[in-house]
Amino acid sequence: MSLTTTMTDDAQIVKVNAERIDAAMAIQFKEDMRTETDSGADRVILDLSEVQFIDSSGLGAIVAAMKQLGGSRKLDLAGLTPMVEKVFRLTRMDTIFDLYGSLSDAIAPADASS
Repeated sequence: MSLTTTMTDDAQIVKVNAERIDAAMAIQFKEDMRTETDSGADRVILDLSEVQFIDSSGLGAIVAAMKQLGGSRKLDLAGLTPMVEKVFRLTRMDTIFDLYGSLSDAIAPADASS
């Protein structure tokens, strides 16, 4: 699992460089997310624009990553492809996470408030 991180003024952006987050990758994803977000901004944006498929293990790994951040930090999701977004909505995970159509949409609310 390859993750890359960039920082903005008030958010850490973690990009998933893989087409799948599934049972075969879930444990590695959780470990990599812990490493990437161990210390960072209060807001983490997970860029899923390259992810074409996610299963229940992948959903669980993203929820675990959110929990690893603790209560004072926030995990938002950006760039969901139609299939991945459908999985989040069908499982009602869209009530847990803020979903943004693109990375620029995810960054815009923080910029608009300043």
